[in-house]
Parts: sequence; C-alpha cells; structure tokens
Amino acid sequence: MVVLLAGFRGRVSANPQDLIVAKALENTFAEVADKVGPAVVSISTVHTAKLKGGQNPFGNDEMFRQFFKDFFGNMPDREFQQRGLGSGFIIDADGYILTNQHVIEGADKIEVTLSDGRKFPAKVKGQDERADLAVLKINAKNLKALELDDSDNVKIGQFAIAAGNPFGIASKPTVTIGVISALNRSLPRAAYGDKDYSDLMQTDAAINPGNSGGPLVDIEGKVIGINVAIISTTGGYQGIGFAIPINTAKRVLSDLISGRKVLYGWLGVNVQDLDEDLAKQFGISETKGVLVAKVLSGSPSEKGNMRNGDIIKTFDGKPVENVRELLKLVGRAPIGKKVKVVVLRDKKEAALDIEVAQRPDELKEYAETELGNWRGLEVKISEKGGVVVTNVVPGSPTDEAGLRRGDVITEMNKKPIKNLKDYDDATKSAKGDVLVLTSRGYAVVKEEVKEEQKENEKQ
Repeated sequence: MVVLLAGFRGRVSANPQDLIVAKALENTFAEVADKVGPAVVSISTVHTAKLKGGQNPFGNDEMFRQFFKDFFGNMPDREFQQRGLGSGFIIDADGYILTNQHVIEGADKIEVTLSDGRKFPAKVKGQDERADLAVLKINAKNLKALELDDSDNVKIGQFAIAAGNPFGIASKPTVTIGVISALNRSLPRAAYGDKDYSDLMQTDAAINPGNSGGPLVDIEGKVIGINVAIISTTGGYQGIGFAIPINTAKRVLSDLISGRKVLYGWLGVNVQDLDEDLAKQFGISETKGVLVAKVLSGSPSEKGNMRNGDIIKTFDGKPVENVRELLKLVGRAPIGKKVKVVVLRDKKEAALDIEVAQRPDELKEYAETELGNWRGLEVKISEKGGVVVTNVVPGSPTDEAGLRRGDVITEMNKKPIKNLKDYDDATKSAKGDVLVLTSRGYAVVKEEVKEEQKENEKQ
C-alpha cells in the first residue's frame, strides 16, 4: 500500500497570464491586510458577579438545608469574574473605537490591545443596544483609523474581508477572505432580545468567536460592515456569517461619540407579515404589505385612526412589503414628523396622518391578560379583556395555526371577544377557516377534520 502524504510530484502547467492575474489578486489581499491590520483591536472585558453566601448546594432537602444553614449560613457573598473577548476597529486617530454593544455589555472593566501589543483601559462613550453598536475611547493619539465606505453600494458577489481577533489568540488580527453572499438578511428577535438584526449583510468570510465587532472591508480596505454573528451547529465557522452595514453605524455614530441617547421612531402597533391564508381571510390576492395585529392604547397610531386589521401599504411615500422594511422606515423617521401612512381597510385604501413618536425604553403591554375544547383549544377568562389560552392539544388545528398557551384572543372572524360568552358564541357559529386575533398577531385556524372523514379519505 502506498500512502500519499502531500499529493504527487509531477509537472504543473499554468497559463502565464492566469498566473499574473492570480499574483496581482494575491498582492491586493496582502495590501488590504497591511492596511487594515494596524487599526483592528482586541477587546477583553471583565464582569464581576456575586454568588450569595450560605446557598445550599443540596437543593430543597430539609435535612441538608438545616445542616447547611447551621454550619455555613454565615458565609459571606462570593465574587467571581466572567471574562469576554471581542474585536473592534479604530475610527478616529484620537482613540475612538467602534465595536458591538454585546461585546462590552455589562462589563466592569474593558481593556483594548492594539496590533502593536500596547494595552489601554477603555471607557464606553456611547452604546445602542437596539443597533448592537458601541463606541469606546482610549487615551492614545496618532492612531491608524479605517475609512468608512458606503454600504448602500455593496453588491452580492463582491469580495469581503473579515478582520478581528478570533478566540483572543494574539494581539495581531487575522484576516479571512470571502464574498458578500446576500443582503438584507434578518435574524429572529426572539433569540437576540431587543437587538434589531433586520438588515444584515451575509458573508462566507470566516467569522469565529472573538471576531464580533471587527471590520468587514472591501477589496480597497474600506469598512463596509461590522462583524456581528454567525449561524452554526458547532459553535464555530460554517460559512454563514453576518455583518451590520456600516451605514447603519454612520447614522448613530455622532450620538455614540458624544454620549447622547440614540432615538428611534415609533408608531405604537404590533404588526406581522402577511401569508396566503391571512391574505385570503382579508379578501386580497397578494401578500405584500404589513398586517396590523394590534393598535396600542394611547399610541400615535391610535391617535391617527389606525385600526386592527389594517394592512399598511406605504409609509411616508415609500412602499412597505414586509415587517422588516416597515421597522427600518419607522425607526429612521424623525421624531415629531407627521407622515402619511396608506392602509388597506375593507379592501379600500385609506390615507392616515400619523405623528412619529419616540420609541419608549420599555414598551408597556396594553390590554393583555384570562370552556371547553374547540379545535384543540382551551381558554379561560382574562382579567383585562378577551380570553387567555390555557392549553393547546398537540397536532390540533389550533396547534398547527401556531396558537400557544398564554396567547390572549381578542377577536374571531373580525368580531371582538371580550369575555367567555363572546368566545362561546364565536366558536359555536364558526364554520370553515377562522381568523383569530391574539396578543401575538393573526392566525388562521383550519376546520377540524373529523375522525370518520379521515377514515373516508384513506379509503
């Protein structure tokens, strides 16, 4: 048996012209690495947490609880430190650094290491949790700063070079090369809290833990994005990475540098994308537009006469095809500006004038709070109006429609549900598909197929 360790020896022929082109491209990447490297920094953080003394490691067992209390009850609280790693890049020669907010979130101490090995304590000048951006400041002068490009001009297929400090293995940054795989990508908000990852660039340039906050640059070494996340089943690189477009950062950069709060526009509605079932229920043929699931009490939309079930088609003269586009347009709208919002209501267009308000820090829950089994659903009365779902039978029509325990039902087939009687009447008269409005949005509950029907269908 012959084992080939590194290939085979033989003649390798190459077109001289192709080799010249390859060498030129190779030199270009090397020049970009030399240009970008000095401006990329490593960020290490320390977060001090407390573990309260006297805690019983044996759980709720009464004997052990008393024993632990007698012998260890007076133990003082203990502190432990959580350490984090990330990347960033210099945007101003006087020591201003841009990174992700999640890199420094909750940190008691932040240290920045430059590519030449120098270390500096850093202060947070400003941070924006929604955009996942933060600006740090170190006391250093005459630093190499990167040029910020116009990310609106980025095209799918163009080269993308990611720089950063993966796994914190060294002060000098690494670079990886790929392309822009897609634009306008979104990540689920449920997985990332209040962070709005709704307009990201996707790249196959390797992004690994520790790369967050580092720059994504083009073939000229200009910043087009900030590395932010990966999708992976292993915890490491699998070819799907995401970056925040640099234009998103540009819009808030002056606020972050000056320490001002970043403000976002707000309409005060819960909205959802349309699908074919919902479109059919509202008597329309296309799924473009955004469905208003709830108009919040006292909100700008309520004052502007928007209603549950309206379908938003345009905002301030710009077409709206999905929730992502609407959130982006509303968030960027000037606070206090009156905008025209065109909605589809009962298959007719209506133009509403709504004044954009400042998005509250904490959005209150408005009008959300509790018979038998209907299509797999069990409910009880809600203290604040409507009925609350207490159980959903797995595999039932309501389960397949996406209803969940804790959902509050306020409408069925566009009729209000204020109490159990309303709900009982609605379910008894329900035929065919039923449009249900819950605290999370609209759902279409299909007609239940009886067992005898299932048997007949099999025959």
